[in-house]
Amino acid sequence: MESEQMADYRVYHDTEWGRPVHGDDALFERMSLEAFQSGLSWITILRRREGFRTAFADFRIAEVARFTDEDAERLLVDQSIIRNRAKITATIANAKVAADLAPGELDALIWSYAPARAGRPAPRTSGDLQPVTPESTALAKDLKKRGFRFVGPTTAYAMMQACGLVNDHLADCHVRAVVEAAAA
Repeated sequence: MESEQMADYRVYHDTEWGRPVHGDDALFERMSLEAFQSGLSWITILRRREGFRTAFADFRIAEVARFTDEDAERLLVDQSIIRNRAKITATIANAKVAADLAPGELDALIWSYAPARAGRPAPRTSGDLQPVTPESTALAKDLKKRGFRFVGPTTAYAMMQACGLVNDHLADCHVRAVVEAAAA
């Protein structure tokens, strides 16, 4: 019998992870959740995702960019999210940076670092997956240069995986072919 935790992971894996995500707000959400995940298990974030969405105005960049110090203090006592001051303030600061970009610019920026799919071998085991790639390092550097925080190369690569910039479903994974077909 599958545990509730494994069932939650399976649904996320089968329906979301590795599927292309577009739109500034949608990518801002994924960037923020990956930053909150840093140092924690993904299931912790996954199970609190609705709390994060409520706390951060559904990750609408324009709204989060208007958050104040009082909002940050409110979030520090919100039990439905991870109450980490540095991650909360980084999310608000990142929204302010993203709000200064032209509409669609965050999407274009992130997707400009998607590596070519052709010739990239499918990973056979989880040991074949790297936590950092040249593309994630370059993306993190570019985001930091623009003022984004909590977006190191490892977090950037996790976002790239989650948002479908790369297809890191294992070679024998039943979802891999679905993701490849959608990208074609």
